[in-house]
Amino acid sequence: MSEPADRAEHAPPARDAAGSRLRLMAVHAHPDDESSKGAATMARYVAEGVDVLVVTCTGGERGSILNPAMDRPEITADIGRVRNEEMARAREILGVRQSWLGFVDSGFPEGDPLPPLPSGCFALEDLERASEPLVRAVREFRPHVMLTYDERGGYPHPDHVKCHEVSVEAFEAAGDPERYPGTGDPWQPLKLYYHMTFNKERTVALHEAMLAAGLESPYADWMKRFDETDAPWAVTTRVPCGEHFETRDRALLAHATQIDPNGFWFQVPLDLQRETWPTEDYHLARSLVDTEVPEDDLFAGVREKVCL
Repeated sequence: MSEPADRAEHAPPARDAAGSRLRLMAVHAHPDDESSKGAATMARYVAEGVDVLVVTCTGGERGSILNPAMDRPEITADIGRVRNEEMARAREILGVRQSWLGFVDSGFPEGDPLPPLPSGCFALEDLERASEPLVRAVREFRPHVMLTYDERGGYPHPDHVKCHEVSVEAFEAAGDPERYPGTGDPWQPLKLYYHMTFNKERTVALHEAMLAAGLESPYADWMKRFDETDAPWAVTTRVPCGEHFETRDRALLAHATQIDPNGFWFQVPLDLQRETWPTEDYHLARSLVDTEVPEDDLFAGVREKVCL
């Protein structure tokens, strides 16, 4: 498990009512997912002294190179190593710890009919085998709060769907001493959230703000898509973190094979983002503490609780 960057060590630890340092675990499918979903939230909590761990399920070995400037033979031939190095840079920028589960990227199947997934990939792993290292990580790190994707994976990448499944399994199993023997002492996280980064309300607001400013919106095609599909979950929690959007963007740019600096992610000016939608948004999927929605803090109800 990688340690936090030096800048995070100077923040006074944030603690619950019993004096235990607050801990947040974000479980993601690939390197770069942590920077595109919830990065400003993590940067905010790091600045407040929360101990934050990113768990990355796969190495992103089958990811495409999405930045034309990085589409070179020597990078394509060693993409796993390159993405590992990119993750290290993003981790330092965000000030978080980071751990690899060690599974192999499944790739994103395309075509009609869809091709079979490659043998040995993460998405094809048995649920218990895929969940065991995450249960171990939960019992070691002892998070109060966990972040992951909904059952659709946020988008239908097989590794994102599998990430949801193992995260829910670990949340429910890590506190049970009868399950996953040999993976450490039981620990029960108190809250589980799903990322709602690209929810309709936020996207429409940013789209309309861009048009009102006389700018071309990157979300024009999304408006049609929202008319065709309903979100599976409502937003329950909006975490104010606009002052950390720049840190989020620097972490995104660290994933140079995946993020084109001239592309979609940076078309909405930061000032307009902060003015229009200065939060990152979540759905509270499980809670073992009393809390009232809507929330503005992932640790609502946890800060007041005497820790187990």
